[in-house]
Amino acid sequence: MPHSRFAVDALGVITLLFVSILVLFGLFCILYLIYFHTKTRGGQGYVQLGYFNGPWIIRITFILFAFWWCFGEVVRLNFIRGDGRLLNALSFKWQETVCKCYVVSSLGFAEPCLYLTIVFLLRASLQKSGTLSQKWNGKTAGYILLCCLPVFALQLLLILAGPQLKKAHMSSMPHYFISPVAQSKDDIDVALCTYPLLSIFCLGLFAIMLTSYLFWLGGRILSLVINRSLQKRVYILVFTVSPFFPLRILLLGLTVRTHPEHLPFQALAFVGFVFFFCCIGAGMYMLVFLPVRDSLALKKCSERDIEARRRLSDEQTDTVSLIANQSNLEGSMVSSPGRNSAASTKRGSISFRTTDKEGTSGAAFVELSVFSPSQHSSPPGSPQLLGWPMLPPTPAQGP
Repeated sequence: MPHSRFAVDALGVITLLFVSILVLFGLFCILYLIYFHTKTRGGQGYVQLGYFNGPWIIRITFILFAFWWCFGEVVRLNFIRGDGRLLNALSFKWQETVCKCYVVSSLGFAEPCLYLTIVFLLRASLQKSGTLSQKWNGKTAGYILLCCLPVFALQLLLILAGPQLKKAHMSSMPHYFISPVAQSKDDIDVALCTYPLLSIFCLGLFAIMLTSYLFWLGGRILSLVINRSLQKRVYILVFTVSPFFPLRILLLGLTVRTHPEHLPFQALAFVGFVFFFCCIGAGMYMLVFLPVRDSLALKKCSERDIEARRRLSDEQTDTVSLIANQSNLEGSMVSSPGRNSAASTKRGSISFRTTDKEGTSGAAFVELSVFSPSQHSSPPGSPQLLGWPMLPPTPAQGP
């Protein structure tokens, strides 16, 4: 096996690996979206998060567009290896038809729709209440297909009517301007898919217009976002999606001067595939996975906050109950004339006995509570004092 042939097959295997990773991550995101949608529809405490779940249908549509693009890339790999082992069941005419369908499907439908969906999902963050309505998903899907329709129609026209136009009016034009198929040098029954230059040019014009709008949209979002983490996400998304898609188109344009069986063609096509793979992966991660994850994290933070408030309320209730119990205890510890000082000391009170001028001890005494004067230790309306002087006993009158 020639060295270049081995390198071409290695690039094909790596492409299949990347496609598998993207498909698995897309399936996980779809299940994640469905789980979050069921929570917001009927889960207790998740209804308030319905705003973040508004564009869930468009997010799933974006993943389905990615699956369609991956399928096209796999089909393309089956026709560029040039060994014919996978193509023996198909005639050259059918292989040529498959290559034409791949060019129209990928360059005219999948890639423009993916780029448009990223733009519309990013634009949805500027709307205050539009994404709350289920009609937004239907309208956005219609806008995506409507904006993609001119590119799709032009690609279809170039692929179907291009060969007839070349024979009739542009016979001197090189074949790589219009033809999406090249014949294998080793086996004349094997058709190899290529990228027509006019199709790449049309897609490039579309990418330039949409990239300009995406930069303007990212600037508006950055002017409104005050969270640094969200600003970083917007920067990553804009500066990943905006240059990578035009770079892929540029690399595909460079492939027109090389043969599909040679390593330069495969290398350019593979690098262009990696650029758009990063573009789709960044969009899927930033616009599909992270919003759902952040919404669920917000719900968990809210639950923790409610639990903390409940615990604080319970602690305050326990404190109030303790104070009330202490007040009831203090109310039972009142002054009682006629009791001895030992009994008063057992109740936690201090007794003071009055003495007259002759040094004789009087019979009356006042008990001062250790905590506070009780309602029975002073007449109603009197100030709460820790002690007050006793009136001296009235001298006995003679007969």
